[in-house]
Amino acid sequence: MKIVVDFDKCNSNAVCQVAAPEVFEVRSDNFLYILQENPPESLRVKVEAAVRGCPTRAISIED
Repeated sequence: MKIVVDFDKCNSNAVCQVAAPEVFEVRSDNFLYILQENPPESLRVKVEAAVRGCPTRAISIED
């Protein structure tokens, strides 16, 4: 699985970080960082929750 973020749509609101803190982080500069671009399958449920929860639909998964 590969995480794809459309940074033009991303508002760095940290909803994804709450859902999957192992994968996403909004730092003090108010930008989103992807900590694991290719997270293990064991994190799929959390990543899918982050995708669903993103208010701007900026996150997607490529298999």
